[in-house]
Amino acid sequence: MRKHWRRGTAAVAATIVLGSTAACGGGASDASGETTLRVIVNITPNLTQEYWKGLFAQYEQKHPGVHVKLELTGTISAGAKLNQDLAAGDPPDIAQQIIPTKENAQLFTDLSDQEWTKDTPLAQQHEIEGKRYLVGVGEQIQSLVFYNKAAFAKAGVDPAAIKTLDQFTEAMGKLKAAGFQPLQTAGQWVPGAQFSMTADAGVLTADPEWTVKRTGKKVSFADSGYVKYLQRYQSWIQQGYLQKSALGLTYTDGQAAFLAGKSAMYVMGSYFVPSADKAKKSDEIGVFSMPTDGAYPSGQFGNVADPYVVAAASPHPQEATELVRWLVTDKEAVRSQLAADGNLRKGFTYEMSSLGKQVQQILEAAPSVLVKAGERQPIDGYTTELNTQVQSLYTGSSAQQVAEGLDKWWNSQS
Repeated sequence: MRKHWRRGTAAVAATIVLGSTAACGGGASDASGETTLRVIVNITPNLTQEYWKGLFAQYEQKHPGVHVKLELTGTISAGAKLNQDLAAGDPPDIAQQIIPTKENAQLFTDLSDQEWTKDTPLAQQHEIEGKRYLVGVGEQIQSLVFYNKAAFAKAGVDPAAIKTLDQFTEAMGKLKAAGFQPLQTAGQWVPGAQFSMTADAGVLTADPEWTVKRTGKKVSFADSGYVKYLQRYQSWIQQGYLQKSALGLTYTDGQAAFLAGKSAMYVMGSYFVPSADKAKKSDEIGVFSMPTDGAYPSGQFGNVADPYVVAAASPHPQEATELVRWLVTDKEAVRSQLAADGNLRKGFTYEMSSLGKQVQQILEAAPSVLVKAGERQPIDGYTTELNTQVQSLYTGSSAQQVAEGLDKWWNSQS
């Protein structure tokens, strides 16, 4: 998941970028003619350091004299890592897993003049004022509920019958009565992300322009469908369907607990599939589209997969742009990245597990993919604030207090 900077931070970083660009002399290589490209990459259970090294080794073999140096993130976001580097006057060349916004677009290279960018996934949805700063490898869908088939069988729950939030909640009760922890969560960024995967499927299917209206102060969290989803979430905590102690787990720990059969359901994006495949658990796990209080199946909350940006202050802008082009257009590089994180792209196929095929079927049945990007991009810092507010439900805040807190924070940023 991605965390965005607050406006003040972006403005400071933008100043540093301008100074760094001048100091770097427009991207010359070192005296030996060798070029080292520094790339910020996100480390996950699927996208490991070893994976990235292997991927970039392929590029280095085809481009003698170019070396790729990994700048790893695991405990902080890619955006935070980039901000640190810019503040230190040591800009990288490329960053993965950053979504530019109107407030921080000046930090990134405008790739609109690169013809190949227009055919990359969800490129148009991520344009900012008609300019293209981001390109991606594929797309993810995230409004998914993965479930343990054995647990459902023992509890007598039919996954095909779960289409509403009432039915979803009823299933949790049956699973708990059968001795299972109904729904797996964790700490770090997970609560806010899982809430988005749940609530956005319903709210944004009913009104795809909701975020645009919130930016224009025409709607609010406290007077919208989000309150109902917050109330549902709070009730799951109160009934023990979500464990308060799970906030002490890392994302990786929570995922491992579900894979080990310690919980019956796990709300997560399509990028969970490779982890299930690696654990040889795919045949034991099923998946269904997130239930809602509205249309079913709903639109799938989704996003661009493996997005890349070229830093405006890159010491090697041409070489960096060429590497990004390879990452998102080379057939083997694209197929490798799609398979590594369980992502999807029209025209590209790879060998999928039974679980991966189920996710593909859900995408095909979804009426839309709901992308929070471009004009529909939430205000900077929203992801972090949402996560903080959702976690406060575990410590006694009410759904109404959280909704009002989100409104107060949003208004304070505009």
